[in-house]
Amino acid sequence: MTAPDTAATPAAEIGPVTLTGRLVRLEPLSHDHHDELVEAVQDGRQWELWYTAVPTAEGMAAEIDRRLALQEAGSMVPFATRRLSDGRVIGMTTFMNIDRSVPRVEVGSTWNAASASGTGTNADAKLLLLGHAFEVWGVAAVEFRTDWMNMQSRAAIERLGAKRDGVLRQQAQRNGYVRDTVVYSVVAAEWPAVRKGLEFRVGRRAQK
Repeated sequence: MTAPDTAATPAAEIGPVTLTGRLVRLEPLSHDHHDELVEAVQDGRQWELWYTAVPTAEGMAAEIDRRLALQEAGSMVPFATRRLSDGRVIGMTTFMNIDRSVPRVEVGSTWNAASASGTGTNADAKLLLLGHAFEVWGVAAVEFRTDWMNMQSRAAIERLGAKRDGVLRQQAQRNGYVRDTVVYSVVAAEWPAVRKGLEFRVGRRAQK
């Protein structure tokens, strides 16, 4: 993993940062990413999956506005994910629900173009996010949440090495129904082992 493009900062200064790995670069989200994100989200049309909360092409500008407003409020650090092999933006991800008192963050509101699935880009993005959270911000834990019905997302989170904390029944309204939310986390003591697993996965992809 390439070191993040930032000096170490205390948790109180959690904010936008550019993170560069072997397969992807996570860039602070801006309106300049709009057209590339529209192209990426049309790859797979994942907004049509009822158990996801992926923006539509038409709703991308509003989603960028929403994420930037949360960043301004201090509760989110949003990124656009750019694949290094061809320079294309392939999706979005965030640090969210930031609790500076612990400190603790959630990694979420993530989606990627369907064609990026299985290419190692998601693992590299998670390696960058987790590494920055634990090694630069010094968080105690990183949380992940997903819909109980989203088996693909649950499997991906479990492959990271995150442990399931529990299920929040009827916790959030999504697409006209109230979902059960599965909560996972990685705590600081587990990060070295999780990092080794992610580095191995990314390294295999980077060699291809």
